[in-house]
Amino acid sequence: MKCKICNSAINTTFLNKIIGTHVKDKDGHKHLVCFECQSEYSKKFDELKLKLSDN
Repeated sequence: MKCKICNSAINTTFLNKIIGTHVKDKDGHKHLVCFECQSEYSKKFDELKLKLSDN
């Protein structure tokens, strides 16, 4: 699995759960976001949704 923003590989736990999150864009589609991008955009959540909708 790859991050939708930075295209880096997302790590998983031994139960194949992602270390990151799913984020819905303005259209309601789910995207995978890695932990680093999530923490970078944590205070600017609206910017994260705009970045996802641009990709």
